[in-house]
Amino acid sequence: MLIRNIALFAILFLGAPYIAYFFEAPEASLLMRVIGISLLFGSSGGIGGFANIGILYFQKELEFNKQFIYRLTGTLANFVVAVSSAIILKSVWALVFGLLAGNIVSFFVGYLIHPYRPRLNFDFDKARELFGFGKWILGSSVLVFLITQGDDIFVGKLLGAAMLGFYQMAYRISNAPATEITHVISQVTFPAYSKLQDNIPKLREAYLKTLQLTAFLSFPIAGLIFILAPDFTKIFLGEQWMPMVPAMQVLTLYGAIRAIGATTGPVFQGVGKPSILTKLAVIQLVMMIVIIYPLTNKFGIFGTAVAIVLPNLITQIIAGIKVLTIIKCDGYQFIRPLLFPFISISIVILSLYIFISIQRNINITIFIILIFLSGLTYLGMSYLFKKTFDYDIVKMLSKLLR
Repeated sequence: MLIRNIALFAILFLGAPYIAYFFEAPEASLLMRVIGISLLFGSSGGIGGFANIGILYFQKELEFNKQFIYRLTGTLANFVVAVSSAIILKSVWALVFGLLAGNIVSFFVGYLIHPYRPRLNFDFDKARELFGFGKWILGSSVLVFLITQGDDIFVGKLLGAAMLGFYQMAYRISNAPATEITHVISQVTFPAYSKLQDNIPKLREAYLKTLQLTAFLSFPIAGLIFILAPDFTKIFLGEQWMPMVPAMQVLTLYGAIRAIGATTGPVFQGVGKPSILTKLAVIQLVMMIVIIYPLTNKFGIFGTAVAIVLPNLITQIIAGIKVLTIIKCDGYQFIRPLLFPFISISIVILSLYIFISIQRNINITIFIILIFLSGLTYLGMSYLFKKTFDYDIVKMLSKLLR
């Protein structure tokens, strides 16, 4: 991982002028070099570069609290700095500063909360043993990189640097809260699923609880971003950022789908079937390549957003069906954890839509009050479902934490 990130740093740092020339944006050269430097610190909430590899033990030893702290600090630093910089600078540098802040914070937190200190060592026998399993993980990682970064490259080349800035900001705001936090949950479940792979009833129970928690957290975040995106953009970023709102709203759906999809990957890895992820990624990438040009050419960044949502939705449906087969679960058991949070946030969204249609002038005070009341309404609906349908999210949360 150290070699990989150093290589990526060298490619970005040395190749920045040529990449900028390809996109006809010479001002992007410095941006890419700063991004390259950030890779030496690892990745926000992840590993690589000179980051402490010891954080992997959090997953292996099921230390969920430390894994959550490590991931969350980098993600929050990235999100807070990016949004704050966008408000102050109103430029694409906000994204770069957010990325740099997230990576640096994760770098230092990794060494603060884990005593392991990396050292260079290479064992050919262990490397050969791990490659049989890891080749699918590597293949998936490459494909996921193309899927998650290919749209940026396409938008930058076809629509220009300005629209790329709109698109990336829309993506970051709509996806960071809904997916990064829930990815913490999915990542720490991999070692748990590995231990339970021979006990299907326990594996099914663990998966369904993880799915319930993920839906409970990600649906309200995605829903609120979807309905409040226009007012959030006007209040905190300014009118000049309004062209990104339609794309942001579509990308909130992408964030919610990714959050639910993040629960399936650890199951495939935990039961020793990582090849499924690679095959699904191939399908998703091919579908995206086929539809991204016509949709982007006709609808701009809104079309790009649709072009990444549709393939993701289709592949996640396939992934969900395969998980049901592995854990021997029927469709109702799978849908039930999704149904109650979906109904709750739908009621919240409808209420907000009616209010915003009547009260068109939303200032920052009203905006904060709306978020607070929406949260209370969502929790109130969850309590109502608990009483009526035995939907006890609090009991489930306490069990998962133990």
